[in-house]
Amino acid sequence: MLIQVYGAKCIGIEAVVVTVEVDVTMGIGIHLCGLADVAVKESLIRTVSALSSSGFRIPGKKIVINLAPADLHKSGSGYDLPIALGIIAASEQLSFPDLDKYLIMGELGLDGSVRQIPGALPIADMASSLGFRACILPRSSALEAAEVSGLRIYGVGSLDEVIRIFSCPEDCDDLLVGRGEAGESACPDSGVDFADIIGQEGAKRGLEIAAAGGHNLLMIGSPGSGKSTLAKAMADILPPMTPQEALLTRKIYSVAGKGDAACAMKYRRPFRSPHCSASLAAMIGGGGGDNVQPGEVSLAHGGVLFLDELTLMPKSVLESLRAPLEDRKVSISRLRTKVEFPASFTLVAAANPCPCGYYGDGDRCTCTPAQRMAYLGRLSGPLIDRMDLQIFVNSVPPRRILGGPKAESSARVAARVLAARKIQERRFREESINCNAEMNNRQIEKYCPLSPQCSDALERILGTMHLSMRAYFRIIRMARTIADLEGAPQIEPYHLEEAASYRFLDREKA
Repeated sequence: MLIQVYGAKCIGIEAVVVTVEVDVTMGIGIHLCGLADVAVKESLIRTVSALSSSGFRIPGKKIVINLAPADLHKSGSGYDLPIALGIIAASEQLSFPDLDKYLIMGELGLDGSVRQIPGALPIADMASSLGFRACILPRSSALEAAEVSGLRIYGVGSLDEVIRIFSCPEDCDDLLVGRGEAGESACPDSGVDFADIIGQEGAKRGLEIAAAGGHNLLMIGSPGSGKSTLAKAMADILPPMTPQEALLTRKIYSVAGKGDAACAMKYRRPFRSPHCSASLAAMIGGGGGDNVQPGEVSLAHGGVLFLDELTLMPKSVLESLRAPLEDRKVSISRLRTKVEFPASFTLVAAANPCPCGYYGDGDRCTCTPAQRMAYLGRLSGPLIDRMDLQIFVNSVPPRRILGGPKAESSARVAARVLAARKIQERRFREESINCNAEMNNRQIEKYCPLSPQCSDALERILGTMHLSMRAYFRIIRMARTIADLEGAPQIEPYHLEEAASYRFLDREKA
């Protein structure tokens, strides 16, 4: 008897249907075909033990299992559950009405328990768009998919509960996962408030602009000047994600097997801080065959990627950031596949100005000019050009540490940032972007018209600083954000001058 059970496979952050065909006929042995990897082939052993533990028998006939389409590589342990249901139905031990209306995925334990799988949210989203009646997923994975509308999501913990869904569907409301159950645990704040950071008003202003418009920020300063603390404090002034941004970010985390972390974030923007020794695959993403996993640039989508000790990172990793910073996405190519992940993030980086770290801090620096140039020379010109704000963070004088005035709190700064983001949300409601930093040249021309006075000021700035065409457009984007923070309808010359003042590395070059 031939039975078809529907599962799925994730390619990037999108899912495709995989049909699990099970046929029980006269003969001997269990045969699995359909380009399955080792984890899928091992599912036969797990499935047989799980069926025996749950009171089902293994038919003494030939069992043929095909995973269609046969030319698509299948990986992971999520096909255990559909294979088990297919064997039960094909051997006529139980009848499952409307089996073709359900999309089923889950890993089986030897005792019949059902364990978590990655990619539950893209799978449920795809099932909803294709008109499936319901999804049957492991309980923890079902919580990831709870936000998908138009679909019944069942969260199960054992094979017996799956059988109960088909035997008594009217008595299985306790297995349904409703909207709002995901994200019950609160995501803690950074624990660093702007009010607790003494001095550094210039750096705080830069962080505020970066958060309001999604602009990239580079901080250069001596050890102990507060660069890492400032970056951590930025997490609490970021505006909440829109529902569309949150759904896309949760899909990325779901595919990466970090769905629990995405649920805990709710609408809080991600803040990723990989170590300076992170590899190229960890930063950009990678993996073999079709099983390509997102990297840090994608896990930071919609939020902040903080890179401390930027000059100590491998050259190949630093240069790999150039394309995601410009294109807002990352493409990972393999021999037979090409996977694309979103990567629209705000890069916040910190570095020392020289090998000893104390250049610009009085006479403490012991480095020669050649050593200083070689040290910052590890950051290529194209990478620095993509940093909208370049800030030198000076050490705080002792008199400020001992008796400095209380600074503005993160809550007040966050309120201004949120107001500026609301302005951008209204501005770009007909566009596919969310903030000023994502504007292309056509959108800059449309939304950032310059008065004759602004054009003269910008021409003067370009002639003095010898900026590239990329820096020209980035200054206009920053000026638009500065104007949004003030609630100004048009860009004024002093907005352009403040934006240009944050490119101190260009001034040094000139």
